[in-house]
Amino acid sequence: MKKIGRYHVRGLLGQGGMGRVYKVAHPAIGRILALKRLEPAEPLEHLVGTPKLRSLFEDEIRRMAGITHPNILEILDAGEDYHGPFYVMAYHCNNLGQEIGETYRAERPSRPLPVPMTVDYGLQILEGLARLHHAGIVHRDIKPFNILLTAHDQVKICDFGLSRLRGEAFKGPPTLKVGSPFYAAPEQEHNPDAAGFAADLYATGVMLYRMLSGRLPEDPCRPVSQMHPDLDAAWDAFLARALAHDPARRYGRATDMRDDLAALQTRWQSQWEDACRDLPAPPPHAPPKQTAAREAIRATALKTPPRPQPSQFGLDALWRPRRYRDHRFTAEANGAVLTDQASGLTWQRGGSDFTLDWHAAAAYIDHLNREGFGTRRNWRLPTIDELITLLRPNPQGSDHCLPPVFDQRPRRLWSCDRRTFTSAWYVNLNLGFVSWQDFSCHNAIKAVSAPAEV
Repeated sequence: MKKIGRYHVRGLLGQGGMGRVYKVAHPAIGRILALKRLEPAEPLEHLVGTPKLRSLFEDEIRRMAGITHPNILEILDAGEDYHGPFYVMAYHCNNLGQEIGETYRAERPSRPLPVPMTVDYGLQILEGLARLHHAGIVHRDIKPFNILLTAHDQVKICDFGLSRLRGEAFKGPPTLKVGSPFYAAPEQEHNPDAAGFAADLYATGVMLYRMLSGRLPEDPCRPVSQMHPDLDAAWDAFLARALAHDPARRYGRATDMRDDLAALQTRWQSQWEDACRDLPAPPPHAPPKQTAAREAIRATALKTPPRPQPSQFGLDALWRPRRYRDHRFTAEANGAVLTDQASGLTWQRGGSDFTLDWHAAAAYIDHLNREGFGTRRNWRLPTIDELITLLRPNPQGSDHCLPPVFDQRPRRLWSCDRRTFTSAWYVNLNLGFVSWQDFSCHNAIKAVSAPAEV
């Protein structure tokens, strides 16, 4: 298959019960987009029937097209080919599922996120749900992989294939499950037509619990304060209400849940500002001994096998460093350049002002060398091994009081290492993990120079 409608197909992004999502290129301007076409899985088609599925798909298009909001994915085009109806959306390389490291074995532990990042994502999700609920739409499939993230971490809620208008009855087969295991509210599992706005807020509560703890809530639910040293009983009470089995005891409005989460954020921030003011200034780092041997760090680009194991990079099962390196940074060029005396690597402090695709990263490096940035002309795109030296575990306790060494946004950084002929590896500087993306995705660049002299 080379085209769907007028769009050139570049690959398959994913598939679900209702349809498949393709990566496509606009025929006139070449912009990369995502296209969803009605291609139901055989079991679902057998249970529900093609006419009903087509009606549901067309309802999805109308509902998405009728809403404009910063936190809801927007439809850009729609049409039909010989195979059936389709619609076109902006293509976003990141989603919350990838961010936390969730796999098809969703019950396995995932990567916890820092509290400020969890709250930021949570508030944006609730803003988007508030808009949907105002329109009378119950999403019914809120989960990490349906929370897209832009290159600058703006949330976009997507996939309205299971949504319904409040009061609307689907009346599908009694064996048909609506929603995703572990995220669907109890009432939704027993009777999908009974799921109201509180079901979407339950799923949001599951995601918040998972982002903070790295685990799914169980029954009985373990208080998150027992797993996260920076959280207290107020967070437990908030999540207990969000995750209540009885929808009548749960949040009923997204705006109420948003306001309570924002209040927790303000309180948490105030507590840490007070605690940090009372801490003594950290002692300066002692300079490393000049005779200490530096561990060799790979500086040449490589192409990995398509399915490498995390151990190839010295990472754990969630693609995080098994051990973290000591840093001894000294500033040069009026603070624009930092040299790590422990590794011998010299880095841009800020990095690129904009996110760029992988091929544009080479042009950015060439620009730095032509300009002699930081009085150097040997800048290059770093390897994953070099970028890993910058990664740190999530801050906890007094770590919140330490100012970041590098600029933190945007936080996804390209490496020079390739995974395939169309994809490359990157690191998430804030969350401390390694992953890969297509060349067309946009990430930041933090250039490295040749090792400094000992």
